[in-house]
Amino acid sequence: MTASTTPAAPEGASPGMIRVASDESYSRASDIPVSEPYDTPLTSAVARLPTGAKLFLILSGALLPLALIAMIATLQTNRVADSEARARLRVAATESARSIGIELVGDATALRAAVNALAIDADDAPSCARAQGVFAEQSVLGTHFSITRADGTILCGHSVPTMTAPPIDGSVAAQILPEDGLLLAIRSTDGTTIGRVFFPRPFISQIATPTSRAFPFASELVDGDKVLTLSTIEGVGALDRMETMRTAIGISSLQLRTSIRSAPITYSLIIALLLPVMMWAAAAGIGWFVVDRLLIRPLRRLRAEVAAYKPGEIIDPVQVRTLPAQEIRELGDTFRSISETVARHEEGLAAAVVSQTKLTREVHHRVKNNLQVIASLINFHARGAPSIDATNAYASIQRRVDALAVVHRNHFAELEENRGLNLRAVISELASNIRASAADGIGRIVIALDIDPYLVNQDVAVAIAFLVTETIELAMSSDPSAQIRVAVKTDTDDKRAVLRVVSRAFVESDTLTALLASRYGRVMEGLSRQLRSPLHHDPMIGAYEISFAALGRD
Repeated sequence: MTASTTPAAPEGASPGMIRVASDESYSRASDIPVSEPYDTPLTSAVARLPTGAKLFLILSGALLPLALIAMIATLQTNRVADSEARARLRVAATESARSIGIELVGDATALRAAVNALAIDADDAPSCARAQGVFAEQSVLGTHFSITRADGTILCGHSVPTMTAPPIDGSVAAQILPEDGLLLAIRSTDGTTIGRVFFPRPFISQIATPTSRAFPFASELVDGDKVLTLSTIEGVGALDRMETMRTAIGISSLQLRTSIRSAPITYSLIIALLLPVMMWAAAAGIGWFVVDRLLIRPLRRLRAEVAAYKPGEIIDPVQVRTLPAQEIRELGDTFRSISETVARHEEGLAAAVVSQTKLTREVHHRVKNNLQVIASLINFHARGAPSIDATNAYASIQRRVDALAVVHRNHFAELEENRGLNLRAVISELASNIRASAADGIGRIVIALDIDPYLVNQDVAVAIAFLVTETIELAMSSDPSAQIRVAVKTDTDDKRAVLRVVSRAFVESDTLTALLASRYGRVMEGLSRQLRSPLHHDPMIGAYEISFAALGRD
């Protein structure tokens, strides 16, 4: 028997991988590190974004600045209108405050002169007449005054609402009567006489009206927390904005608070402010929607169909064909054409595999028949052998031929499923043939089997069959009456199994040593090399053990 050996694959090489020698100038592209000089964390993060998000960011970068510019321009126009309104308010407030101040200061001056004169001479009728003349024109609108002693005796004028006594230093004291009008009071230099004048709200409102009233405005006379409303603006809504200005009158702490409408926040202004942002959002949203529906989503569906593709099937992108994107439809048609081509090739390969299987079955069938013919010829010649040694030699040859025939017969039976050969069936049939072909002197040979149903390929099965035959032959030649136990069990690795043949005939002896040196040793060593594993011999307990690769368990 000549055992063909295959060079061992390099460590780390996958089965079926062919290594091609080449000179040092050759290098694979995959072995050359490719540097990315422009690859930064930012660009890497952007590259990982979905296409829809990238489109949204691009449109935002292009359109959002334009929207912001339009908003700023609208706000600037509104600011210009506000500036014009403030300028008009400043003119109106200054004119109104000046008119009120001139009127009140003049009236207060006339009243102070009358008070001082009556303080000197209570019967000074001309001074009282002059004061009455000053306020006579204003009395039509309800203005009236009084000059009294400290005890309340009226020296001139009519009764006026009382108020806190004015200071002695001669300054004018003012008091606002909300909803009614304004009170002014002056004390004489000697402190004995007090003059008071009451200005009704209509009078003050009249003198506070500017000469040019081209726009509505509101005015109030303010003194601390007291307010006298002079005029109002009708129809002020929640969206109206007001510009307000305070101007000192020049009497006591009185101030004139004037307000006008600023540029109102109208719906047109709101739309003008929001329209650029709405246009940006609409453009970005519509762009994302169109790209997502017409490009991204169809590509995802097409990718899912291609990912689910199995050789032999035909990709039929029905959903893609109904979309308006012509490029996507053409890509789907291309995949369909490729899948049809692959399907045709798969059919050809399947037919070739069927033909090859039939041919292989025929070859194994012929080999099996030829081995049976050879075994029959050997058996025929064994019957006519001139001596018992020749008969035993013929039987030994026949057992080896039977070992090869058993492997081919089981392999022929397993060709349909191609799962591998079952070692339990092979070794069991092999043991039966060995018992049947044993010489007359050793017909009582006992072979115990403990075989797990491991599946192996044909090469391993042939080597195992020959190794079992050689070890049993060695045991029969060393001690014909010894029992033999053949076991196949799991190795430490799930993908390997261990063949163990145990017999007392394998215990170290001169006969065993001579047989190994003359016949069996070299053959068993060659078979172990074919299995690519060392054959261990335990001379103390009498056992041979070797590990081999298995395809799995049946």
